[in-house]
Amino acid sequence: MIALLNGAVDSVGDNHVVVDVGGVGYLVFASRRTLERLPGRGGAARLLIETHVREDHIHLYGFLDAGERAWFRLLTTVQGVGAKVALAVLSVLPPEDLAHAIAAQDRHAIARAEGVGPKLAQRIASELRDKAGDIALGLGAVNGAGIAVPAALAEHGAAADAVSALVNLGYRRAEAFGAVAHAASRLGADAPLETLIKAGLKELSA
Repeated sequence: MIALLNGAVDSVGDNHVVVDVGGVGYLVFASRRTLERLPGRGGAARLLIETHVREDHIHLYGFLDAGERAWFRLLTTVQGVGAKVALAVLSVLPPEDLAHAIAAQDRHAIARAEGVGPKLAQRIASELRDKAGDIALGLGAVNGAGIAVPAALAEHGAAADAVSALVNLGYRRAEAFGAVAHAASRLGADAPLETLIKAGLKELSA
């Protein structure tokens, strides 16, 4: 099973890159975000790989960082979401934006991806809300699953305390993360605890 490729970029297509590793070219499918961040031909490329083995093919999917790969894995657990659709979602929503969309249950943002209609977008948002309960806005830190979480919420600051306060009021952790992430993005990470709690409650009641 291939987990990592470290080689040189040979060519880049609309949805794939060919990586030359010791004279062997590996065809790797990737999101537009990943493809746009690769160097030109001959440049060094290091890709984390997800290998999918089927009866009729072996496909490699590449990612520049563990956060995008973790989201790819989560997305493909949703019924109706295959590897192609998962990459389409990650092409329009990088990990931090996808985390925000899931926390906010923003199916319209998810539906921007090619091949994702309103019903599938809603399914993605609702199913991943609980599976990715600690995911929220930003790339400040990475949790144990390799998924990005905001620095303000990963630390024991006012935002983290605001999340705990909302959970204690009976809200689910995913809902609390989403509400506080929204509030913190508007008010700033230095907003006082009481302000964040009030703003979070307003988000939840909207």
